[in-house]
Amino acid sequence: MKAFNKTAIRKRSSTQKSVIAIALATLVLCASAASAKSVADNVVSEQRDTLEKNTDAQGFGPQSPRDIGQKAGTNSRRFGTAPERSDLNLCNIHFHKNAEHKGGDFTTYAGNGDGKGTNTGYVYNGKLSAAQMKPVSNQVCAAKGDALQSGDTLEVHFVYSSAQVAPGPTLGACLAESTMNPGLRVEGQVIVLANDTNAMDFSELAEVTQVDGYYQAPNVPTNMGAPIQYLGSTTGPAYNEKASPLQVSWSVRPQVAVVDINSVSEWCDDNVFKEGHAHGVRNLVRNPKLLSPIIN
Repeated sequence: MKAFNKTAIRKRSSTQKSVIAIALATLVLCASAASAKSVADNVVSEQRDTLEKNTDAQGFGPQSPRDIGQKAGTNSRRFGTAPERSDLNLCNIHFHKNAEHKGGDFTTYAGNGDGKGTNTGYVYNGKLSAAQMKPVSNQVCAAKGDALQSGDTLEVHFVYSSAQVAPGPTLGACLAESTMNPGLRVEGQVIVLANDTNAMDFSELAEVTQVDGYYQAPNVPTNMGAPIQYLGSTTGPAYNEKASPLQVSWSVRPQVAVVDINSVSEWCDDNVFKEGHAHGVRNLVRNPKLLSPIIN
């Protein structure tokens, strides 16, 4: 009879326990997401109807977010495209829980959420490995609202302004009394959080430095597909039923970057933008009258 290898048995037992722990944690996360409050479709429909009523013939410019795979739009308000980011000052970096835009690698709808921007938007279509999905025990970016967890999708906004400003908290950092109508540009990058130290480091992604006299985020990815560029507005759930009056030149990448969740946690604990949580998501804008045509 072949002798038992007790060391091998212990190793297999330990591996099995790890697999079971990951599976149970995943079930808990899925159950938590399923139990989260989600409003009925008619609530979102009514918000869209209210947005239509509050903007019809009022002269508002094109809005955001949008489906970047749909190029049609009939909004007739035109404004000049902001210069390239190299000729602007980076003024703010923040992110939203789930992607506000739809397209590319993020077309899976997260659901209606609570009708106020939580648990809605779009999520990464792909899958991470079991190891990357291993939950973290610390409260990541939980200054306001729920903590982030492995597998979560975020849309990161790198905001630039033509005003003479420096990086700081909120979009107010992008405005200046000396410049009433600065050109605004937002570089959008969707990321998925992985429990993986070999994944992209968010602190490097969000690094801020000065280049030729302008504040810049030099590590905004350049290998995430050709950015979809269009004219739109600021976002956020505060504009579900009214239009944003600010004009923004958007550049949204269609591919998703895998980022180490632990590096995001560290960034939330200490950054010049005072960002400690993920922001809510505005309903996708579908009304052609509120969309600009995409020409690229």
